Amino acid sequence: MPKEPASPDPRTPSPPFGYSRTCPYDRDKQVEIVAEFHAHRIRPARIAYRVGIDIAFIEALIAGEEEPERFPALVAHYRRQRYRDRLRASEAQRGTARYERQQRAAREFEEETGL
Repeated sequence: MPKEPASPDPRTPSPPFGYSRTCPYDRDKQVEIVAEFHAHRIRPARIAYRVGIDIAFIEALIAGEEEPERFPALVAHYRRQRYRDRLRASEAQRGTARYERQQRAAREFEEETGL
């Protein structure tokens, strides 16, 4: 009985680890983008894949090797902004659901900031 040849995989191959396209942003804008994504708990590899920023630069920012004063301040700013946005979104709900959503947002904000 002859074996059928394996059908070729119709899916496109994955891009190299960390990159999907070239990054059109300058260095200052890259720092802001990485800070915002990091504040929203997006993994470095995913940031690099979506925006095209060099993954080594992203990891250096998170580790504090690059922009040691500016990057943590930006991350704190975006975390506070995310917290305010989550509280504002909870206002659409009523009663217990609203309270629980506000408590969850407050608890996660405290965990992230280390208060």
